[in-house]
Amino acid sequence: VPVLHGVSVDIHKKRTVAVVGESGSGKSTLARVIMGLLPAKSGSVSYAGEEMPLGYKQRGKDQLRRMQMIYQMPDTALNPRQRIRDVIGRPVSFYLGLTGKQLEDRVRELLTMIELDPDDYIDRLTTELSGGQKQRICIARALAAEPQLIICDEVTSALDQLVAEDILKLLQRLQDDLGLAYMFITHDLATVRAIADEVVVMYQGKVVEHGPKTEMF
Repeated sequence: VPVLHGVSVDIHKKRTVAVVGESGSGKSTLARVIMGLLPAKSGSVSYAGEEMPLGYKQRGKDQLRRMQMIYQMPDTALNPRQRIRDVIGRPVSFYLGLTGKQLEDRVRELLTMIELDPDDYIDRLTTELSGGQKQRICIARALAAEPQLIICDEVTSALDQLVAEDILKLLQRLQDDLGLAYMFITHDLATVRAIADEVVVMYQGKVVEHGPKTEMF
């Protein structure tokens, strides 16, 4: 049984497309198809007019770099045995080829971008962080590749309200500063109202509504 049926979504620079729908509607599957983590049996994923291989293993380093993902549960997305410098440093090294002092300087710059003091956090283990701090590290790790599109899969659902609001403000500031495009998967309509430009409503693997946020609300 096909999970997604004729789903088509366009995401533009400096824009946020919120994807909403009940559990099982295909939101996270759509995200994984775009990222190549779950290759589609048919259809296509294109970036700036270039058709991407459907599986991530067939994508080149530059194709992988362009699109990054932030997951719902930072506890399971981060290696508890790694220090922050390694969590953020590995993608910097892999995608940008930086080493030595240049690598450390870039990790420190990314920590500053997510509003964590590099001197205080760079050598901490991920287990020494709060939930909100862990999600900030996940954001920094996504930014390490210098992507143009970031898919946010329920990134505030595991956080309390005040921390979630801070994360949304951070994401909006980063979008303004870096010109990022976001696909934002969420169940929370208040989050959609705060961050989205467009809204896609999914039901049973199909897009049943799609339009500007103001019209949708």
